[in-house]
Parts: sequence; C-alpha cells; structure tokens
Amino acid sequence: MITLAIRSTEFGEVTVLQSRATGAIAYCHGDHYQSEADPNGISLAAYIHALHALVAQTVPGEVLMIGCGGGTLGTMLAATGQKVTIVDVDPESITLAQQYFGLPQEIDCHVGDGRAFLEREENVFDAIVIDAFAGDRIPAHLRSTEFFRLARRRLAPHGSLFLNVFVAHDLDADADRIAGSMEEAGLPARLLDTPGRVERNVIVMGGAVMALQSPNPLIIPTINADEIVAELQQMRFRAPRRRWPRAADNRGS
Repeated sequence: MITLAIRSTEFGEVTVLQSRATGAIAYCHGDHYQSEADPNGISLAAYIHALHALVAQTVPGEVLMIGCGGGTLGTMLAATGQKVTIVDVDPESITLAQQYFGLPQEIDCHVGDGRAFLEREENVFDAIVIDAFAGDRIPAHLRSTEFFRLARRRLAPHGSLFLNVFVAHDLDADADRIAGSMEEAGLPARLLDTPGRVERNVIVMGGAVMALQSPNPLIIPTINADEIVAELQQMRFRAPRRRWPRAADNRGS
C-alpha cells in the first residue's frame, strides 16, 4: 500500500492509502477502514451501494448525510441526480474526500455536529443518512429516540431515514435497539441485514421505507464488482426483533 496522506486531528489520526495492485483508495480512521473506493471515487463497500440504491428509490431531491469519511456515498448520490448536503465534525474528512476520493466541489459541505445542524436547520430533506462512528458504534446522541424525533421533523412527509449500523454477529441486538428507538419516535422501521454473517453492516431505516425493493448497484466500480453484487444478493429485509437474546443485552444503547 502507498500512503497518500496522514492527518492528525482532534478526533484521531486519519490515513489515506492506495493499493499498488488495483489503485483502490482507502480512508482509515485509526484502525478502522471508513471508506474504500476505486480510482473514480465509487465505493467498494456493498453497504454503500445498498444505501445508494435505497435512497435512489425515494423521491429524488434533498439528501442530508451525517458523516463523510471518503464521501463515496455523496459522490454516488450526486451522480444519480440527488442534491446532497454533508455534515461532519472533522474538517479534514471533507478536505481529504475532495482531494483523494473525487467528492464533487458542488456538494454543500458543513463542519459540525449532525444533531446541532438539524436543530438549527429550517429546510426539510427527502432522505437523511447517518453513517457516523466513534470506534465501531454510532455516537449516542445520533441514535436516541430524541434524535429520531428531531430527524422526523426535518424529513419531508414522504421522507426516509437511514442508518449504517455495525454488528458483530446474530446475537448483537444493536441494530434492533436502534430500530426500536426509531419506532418510539413515530417512524415505521425496517432493516436490511445479512443474517449469519459476522462483523457486518446492517442498514436500519425508518419512515416511508416499507415499499423499498432489494438494492442492486446503480454505478459499477472498476474493482470487485462481482463481489459487491454477490453481497447485495445476500441481504434481506426484516422487521425489528422485539426481544433480544440475553447475551446481547449487556451492550446497552
């Protein structure tokens, strides 16, 4: 791997790497890979293609992304006609996404906390996507019932909310707990999951999401396209679990 950039920020060290063999570019926050893309900025993560395809099924319009990383989802949404706004607490994330991952300059980017942005924002959005992590978990203030009530007020009547949630295994109830908080806030909830797979991304969605269809990639990357298609085909919609295995209860929310 070639090191393209290293940035020390108040949120930790960020490294941008490039594969000598394929040209793939990775955005690493500490020990965590937050984004990986082909040389054109198209994601190599199946869950990003799933989010892209799900959002694209909603009414085209205003999309708010909380969390940037390499900005690949924003790049892909802009390419299919959505108007994208990105909010991230780390200014380096936005700068690196524009410099190394091809995040379009015309995307409206803001530095700050996503919840604070929604509290002062007067516009409504057709979709809100939360893909923000502290380690491998979404910050507590971006996953609470109170936050989802705020998000609901900032969604258009037909709007949808999407969260990328990392789970360790089938007994990890984190995604289901978040879906339960969405429902408490008045947002009908649904999950897109890959049961049986360890250390996976689950998409938790709320609002006008019950008619969404299984996602297929809308933009094909130049690297690992077959693997991405295969992963998407393994994803299944499911309802939130109302009761969780005892082994998962210690994680809390």
